[in-house]
Amino acid sequence: MSESQTRDDIAKLAKSIFDRGLTFGSSGNISVRMEDGWLMTPTGSSMGAIDPTRISKLDAAGNHISGDKPTKESFLHTAMYDQRPNAGAIVHLHSTHSVGVSCLHDIDHKDVLPPLTAYYVMRIGKLPLIPYFAPGDMKLADAVREMASDHHAVLLANHGPVVAGKSLEDAVYATEELEETAKLFLALQGMNTRPLTDEQVADLKRRFPVQC
Repeated sequence: MSESQTRDDIAKLAKSIFDRGLTFGSSGNISVRMEDGWLMTPTGSSMGAIDPTRISKLDAAGNHISGDKPTKESFLHTAMYDQRPNAGAIVHLHSTHSVGVSCLHDIDHKDVLPPLTAYYVMRIGKLPLIPYFAPGDMKLADAVREMASDHHAVLLANHGPVVAGKSLEDAVYATEELEETAKLFLALQGMNTRPLTDEQVADLKRRFPVQC
């Protein structure tokens, strides 16, 4: 796919995410791996109004070479890419329900959400919680890098999800699945739920292994 088409796709999917209330204001960012580096949504920009021609371009070393200044959370993306060579794109949102779950006290930090649906298992699987760090703190990149070799999706405490996918569409769909599962999880609080069994989860992982 050409760089021009990739830029258009980033802008189109970013607007779709924004229009459906999965991100707001100037929060959230998207990146796509290219043969010679990365494309990233610019810092301070609304996902609902991304200009494809102004999307940031970074070279293979992470240097900003064209377009507007990249998202200030670019280090989250490069940390994930460093550990996942098959990842083609990354989505990071401050989506309400996922952030809500990340603020709960009594959750399993090794696997935040239970396997409530098959599609959550297929698209996310195991979701670790990354401890809280202030925005821009490079210790956050180190924490993401540590988890990224084993997990293509992580949840940042009091912040939001970072999700890698083999393609841009895969990353977006997985992020949406995470948000819907977080919404479902919160709606079921206090109820006697029936998540998938360990055997059912193992069967799904055999049938649909993670590709990124």
